[in-house]
Amino acid sequence: MKKYVKVNATFDCDGNLLPVCIYWDDNRKFDIDKIKDIRYASSLKAGGAGIRYTCMIKGMERYLFLEDNRWFVDSKEKE
Repeated sequence: MKKYVKVNATFDCDGNLLPVCIYWDDNRKFDIDKIKDIRYASSLKAGGAGIRYTCMIKGMERYLFLEDNRWFVDSKEKE
């Protein structure tokens, strides 16, 4: 299931859009420690497709997607 999230992002000198942190529903903030990969891909769990950012957050690898100017992560919870 798609879980839409608030994301702070910035543009680098080459014009690439890079997420910096994610905010969950309850306003918990998760800083993105590292971006390992950026590619166009489909979400196999939630459906849909967009730019997939493979991120390291608190030592764990997570996928963050940008689809039609909205950010989402895969979630087990219903919205």
